[in-house]
Parts: sequence; structure tokens; C-alpha cells
Amino acid sequence: MTNNPFKPQHALIWAELPVSNLEKAVAFYNAVFHYDLQTMDMGPNMIAMIPTADGEGVAGNLYEGKPAKDGSGATLHLVVPDTLEATAERFEAAGGEVLKGDPVVIPAGRFVYGIDPCGNSIGLFEGN
Repeated sequence: MTNNPFKPQHALIWAELPVSNLEKAVAFYNAVFHYDLQTMDMGPNMIAMIPTADGEGVAGNLYEGKPAKDGSGATLHLVVPDTLEATAERFEAAGGEVLKGDPVVIPAGRFVYGIDPCGNSIGLFEGN
């Protein structure tokens, strides 16, 4: 067995979110989560990296691909930049759909589910 200098610290190390139109998706996620996503050519696809607060840890990217229909794919939970309610309002104002019902409360915080304009299932998560 060889000594690998890269040893993942978590079971999930990267997430890729397919979107039907990268430019529109970047505008949506920037508006909702106050990101500053920029597209870049990472071959074979243009992508937009989802930032981490400290520049380390689990992150991901958007790429132009084929999203699952109407929230039927995996759910990607993203941390809200302010309050759950304010982010949910921006999510809908930008063209997403927040699924109705009370937020789900768990020991780490609370969240609601939404469907982005591409049909992806997104969890809006507010930590404690």
C-alpha cells in the first residue's frame, strides 16, 4: 500500500450540480446566496465553483448538464448567508420554488426544501 498524501477528511468531498443553463444558474445562485460565482474552463466543462467560508472543506460546482426532473434527484443542502426566511424569499423571487410547510428542525439547525429553476432539489440550511 502506498502512502497517499491526499486523505479526505469527510465521506463527502465534492458535489457537482448539473444545471440546464450555466449563465442563468450562476445569476440565480449569486442572487439567492450572495455568492460571487465566476465561470471557468476546467475541461471538459465550463463550471462555477461553490465557495467555502474558509477556503477549505467540502464544496462543489455547477456545470451545464442534465438536471433531474422536478426535484427528483439528490438534494444539495446549502448554508444560507443570513436567515432562512430571507433566503427563502430570495429563492422564490429569483425563480425557484420553496416547498410549503414548516422548516424541518434538527439539532444542528433548520432547513426547508426548494426546487431551483433547473429542477434541482436544494435544501436551504440555517445552522444554530
